[in-house]
Amino acid sequence: MPFHRRTLLAAAAALTLAATATACGTGGSDSASGRTQVRIAYQAIPNADLVVKHEQLLEKALPDADVKWVRFDSGGDVNTAVISGAVDLGLAGSSPVAKGLSAPLDIPYKVLWIHDVIGDNEALVAKKGKGIETVKDLKGRKIATPFGSTSHYSLLAALDDAGLKASDVTLVDLQPQDALAAWQRGDIDAAYVWTPTLGELEKDGTVLTTSRKIAESGKPTADLGVVTDDFAAEHPEIVTAWLKAEDRAVARAKNEPDKAAASIGAELGIPAGEAKRQLKQLVLLSAEEQRGAEYLGRPGAPGALAASLRDAAVFLKGQKAVDAVPARPVFERALAVKELDRAAK
Repeated sequence: MPFHRRTLLAAAAALTLAATATACGTGGSDSASGRTQVRIAYQAIPNADLVVKHEQLLEKALPDADVKWVRFDSGGDVNTAVISGAVDLGLAGSSPVAKGLSAPLDIPYKVLWIHDVIGDNEALVAKKGKGIETVKDLKGRKIATPFGSTSHYSLLAALDDAGLKASDVTLVDLQPQDALAAWQRGDIDAAYVWTPTLGELEKDGTVLTTSRKIAESGKPTADLGVVTDDFAAEHPEIVTAWLKAEDRAVARAKNEPDKAAASIGAELGIPAGEAKRQLKQLVLLSAEEQRGAEYLGRPGAPGALAASLRDAAVFLKGQKAVDAVPARPVFERALAVKELDRAAK
């Protein structure tokens, strides 16, 4: 996979952030003010993480800490930031996390939380008027998606299910907003991205498949919360507070969807009604639900998410996106079941 300009820019931004963090105290350390710093990577995805951010649930739970939220455009960029030491916690899709836990990255982090199970909020859309009605019709066409993201993983899965190889199309590595610009210029024929950009593409596009449909075919994806091993070991109280804040936000989204949508809409710059529609496209899970065998699991009994991540890594190895696939115990150890169990009590 070529090292694209976007990746270079993301790495440069992450290194700049890391240098800034070092100058004023690294994550989890005491800054000049004597306060612990918590650096969180987030993305513009309409889930409960934005409720935590907008309503400052973590800041309220940690009045003696400095909480810094840093926006990234994809999980691949979050991986870059973690590697550079720029963030402590963050949101990344299951495909980037599977890649992060595999060679050559071998990132020392673990999965704390499932922000959402991806459904219809990620989709493959073709431009109307180009004679593209099915995934098979994409042969020889140009398709944009952020490389290393869950959308990239789902796109490759969709092509495979349709009997096409990645070499049968031209794949373009673009972030959602860049994909939208390329779409509007007529530079691409299709794109696999997520909301809110997806909503713009759907206005003059045809949805060929969604991540919900691909999940039903055996390749599910999710947005995951990760924490570096060092931070989790050094600041268990902060990790617990973060998990409790996320669980509280999920409860808000389920029990007070209008209020949650207002917070999400404010963060995304979209009407609350549209935020509520996008929120419904995701599956949100409480801490107790995530302790189930089909998800993260419990101490001594890691859940099925480990197998799902390994399956993703196997698929990525087939696409030459990772060098090697770790054994299943590596993924099982990467599930922060002890941290989740502690927070759920």
